[in-house]
Amino acid sequence: MKKRIISAAVLIAICAVCFPFEKSRVLLVGAVGICCAYEYLSNMKKIDIHCTGWVLYMYLAVELFLTLTHSGLMAYIAWFTIAIYLALFSGVLHRDVSGKGALYTVAGLSYPCFPYALMMIISIRERWLATFALGCLSCWTCDTFALFGGKLFGKHKIAPAVSPKKTVEGCLCGAFFSVLAGVLVYFVSQHLEPIPFLPCVVTAFACSTAGQIGDLAESLLKRYIGVKDFSDLIPGHGGFFDRTDSIMFSIPTAYLCLYLFGL
Repeated sequence: MKKRIISAAVLIAICAVCFPFEKSRVLLVGAVGICCAYEYLSNMKKIDIHCTGWVLYMYLAVELFLTLTHSGLMAYIAWFTIAIYLALFSGVLHRDVSGKGALYTVAGLSYPCFPYALMMIISIRERWLATFALGCLSCWTCDTFALFGGKLFGKHKIAPAVSPKKTVEGCLCGAFFSVLAGVLVYFVSQHLEPIPFLPCVVTAFACSTAGQIGDLAESLLKRYIGVKDFSDLIPGHGGFFDRTDSIMFSIPTAYLCLYLFGL
């Protein structure tokens, strides 16, 4: 428990220092993305799948540069396309990678690298604060109350083959309290960047759903690999992949929802 508290305090302090400034915010998101890529590659080796690591690292590094230089949309799309070509071609160049490794390299580009590329781009947008607040707060609220709701009322398993402890009742409890978190963001936003009530609550609900899907997706991957945590990079918490599996889905969802509402 002591390790968990110290680690959490250090991470919160780093976020508090980095997030107010655009460049440090982008660099922090990119650094966490690189850590997740490292964890993905390390775990693939455990099941004898050799991916082309330099493709994932180069993809994130170039995306970081494109974000810091405020490049256009076509630059991001073109670079992602080139990265896929490189991933597939690596199977031709390296015998130990071959077809399986090339396909899993493409999978790594899609998850976790692409969500982190999206979050880097989102972090320089005008509504970045509201997007991150809704994406993170609704997701963390959902996780907390889904746990308590599942313990108190849980009877029906939502995905027993992937995550035996998750229940339908717990997920519904989490979604309900996430909507309340959206209401909280609405009131706070009136003093910062005003957001209408309906976009706040709809986005919070959508983010809670996306976050739970992200959590289940990571559980599916860990079950396939046969590990409890992706790494021990964060003492007491596991890896960065373990701690950000939900927000990789919820933050892009928050941005999309606010965009659809014209914000």
